[in-house]
Amino acid sequence: MSGNFYTFAAIRGVQAGTEYYVIMVPLKMVPKIFEFDSQNLPADLRAQRVLSNVRVPQIASYLSENFEEYTLSSLCASVDGDLEFSPASDSLQFRNVGELRLSMTGRIVLNDGQHRRAAIEEALKARPKLENETISVVLFVDEGLERCQQMFADLNKNAVRPSGSLNVLYDRRNPLARLSTRVLEGIPFFQEFIELEKTSLSNRAKKLFTLSSLNQANKLLAGQEADRFGENTESTVIAYWRQVSEVIPDWHKLMRGTTTAGDLRKETVHAHGVMLQAFGALGARLIAAKPDGWAESLAPLAEINWSKRNAQLWRPRVMGARGMDGSVKSVHLAANVLIGAVGLPLTEKEQANEDDYLASLAEEKVVA
Repeated sequence: MSGNFYTFAAIRGVQAGTEYYVIMVPLKMVPKIFEFDSQNLPADLRAQRVLSNVRVPQIASYLSENFEEYTLSSLCASVDGDLEFSPASDSLQFRNVGELRLSMTGRIVLNDGQHRRAAIEEALKARPKLENETISVVLFVDEGLERCQQMFADLNKNAVRPSGSLNVLYDRRNPLARLSTRVLEGIPFFQEFIELEKTSLSNRAKKLFTLSSLNQANKLLAGQEADRFGENTESTVIAYWRQVSEVIPDWHKLMRGTTTAGDLRKETVHAHGVMLQAFGALGARLIAAKPDGWAESLAPLAEINWSKRNAQLWRPRVMGARGMDGSVKSVHLAANVLIGAVGLPLTEKEQANEDDYLASLAEEKVVA
């Protein structure tokens, strides 16, 4: 092998009868070595998707802001050029560990990880100290565009993203996710009836809400950064949810075992994520309006008719022809009912939403 080349410590493996290699590449070399197909090429002539203008800044920000505790998964690339693997030893134990030489004139195209590659390039501008840290790269011998496209399809087809609930449960860095796990720990009702893994529930599920729904409710209650109530945010939010769980009679029945989550989901609107989020929106308004007396103001919630049969109140506010409507619009319309129930006037925006809703009902009656 002649000419200029890159040299990396490498591990050799075999997949589908073809050798591949795992190498460690300094971050400063990633933008120089790995190519990304021109975004101007049509999809059938590219091996990858077009870069997202949203994802790259997000990943770059994650790297630069968490440079002491970030995690990056491996890149996957195809090599079209000369390469040579030299085992560290002829012994059976070390014959697949050694040194990989790649010709600098060869072409190395990413099959998976193009957003990470672009984000690394951006993050290095903000955090130059990252340049000597490394990322693992899985290298395959290039077999042409068709093979690269198939590899991209295979890698993404078989990838499974973790559920929204698991993301909340495991994310210790995000302040909103941390708040939601604290709420979960502090409210016995939620400990018993919050689903920690799934983002949707079957009709027969024993849980009542998902952790992702609770997290969305906390976003409305405490804000994106979970700091709406200052240093007292966590204690205030936990106290709020504890009080809500105390004033909903059906939730008491569920705790006592005299009804089931499935029955509540079938018969009532308060057993769905849209209403949980509406409770969050209510909390933000109520605590801001009555910082010292909000708890007592929640008592009227116990008198609301939560039955799905109460069509005059809930259809189509939160219920459509095919069941519950979990849209943002429905969350705010449901919150309007709760805000009125606790005696607060609607804000100008809330009233505008209500007026639009009532006008749409009137139009439907005219058409009918």
